[in-house]
Amino acid sequence: MILTPYGYDNAFLMLGVGICLIVLALTLGGIVLPLLAALLGILLICFTLWFFRDPERPLVADATGPGVVVAPADGQVTEVVSLAHYPALNGPATQITIFLSPVNLHVNRYPVSGIVRDVTYVPGKYLMAFNPKASEENERSIITVETATGLIEFRQITGFLARRIVYDTKRGDVVRIGERFGMMKFGSRMDIIVPASYSVDVRVGQRTRSAFTIIARPGTLTA
Repeated sequence: MILTPYGYDNAFLMLGVGICLIVLALTLGGIVLPLLAALLGILLICFTLWFFRDPERPLVADATGPGVVVAPADGQVTEVVSLAHYPALNGPATQITIFLSPVNLHVNRYPVSGIVRDVTYVPGKYLMAFNPKASEENERSIITVETATGLIEFRQITGFLARRIVYDTKRGDVVRIGERFGMMKFGSRMDIIVPASYSVDVRVGQRTRSAFTIIARPGTLTA
C-alpha cells in the first residue's frame, strides 16, 4: 500500500508506536496485557496504513469539458447553499460542502484546471467540521483558481479532530484537474464555491470520490 508523502511525518511516527506496542507485547508476562498491547499495536498500524493511503484515482472521463468541477475530496455532501454575494467571485455564488470522516481518503485533488490567483492560510478554531460556522472560524486554507469559465474557490477546513492542513499550492501555479495538492488530517471538511450560474450535480447526503464525482459545471443553477 502506497502512503501519501503529505502524511509521512505522522504516519511513520504512528507506525513506529504500533511496532513498539507489538514488541512490548512479546516481552510482557501473562496473557491479558500482552494481548491488549499487541491488539492495540495492530489496530494502530492498520488505521495508519488506511488513513494515509494514496491510491491512484483516474480522472472521470466527463471532466474534460471547460469549467467542469470535480470533487476535491472523498466524503459526503452536507450543504449546497446559495450565497447572495461572494466577494472573491465578485457576485452571487453557490457553496458546496463535503464532510470527510476519519475513514475517508484524505488526500485532496484539484477540482478544476487553471491558474492559481490567490492562496491564503487562516489560523482559527477547531469547531466540529459539520458546524456551519467552521467555514469562517476554523483554521483553513483558501485557494482561488481562474479557470476558462471564471473563478472557483475551494477551502481546506480543519475539524475537531483535524489539526493540520497540508498543501503545496502557490500563487501563479498552473494546476490540472484531478492532480494531488495536499491533505487534511483526521477528519475535516472541504468547501467549494462556484458562480451561481453553474449547475450543481450533487445533492445533500450524496457520497463523493475525489477526481471522479462531478459536482458542478457551467450552466444554469439547479440546486
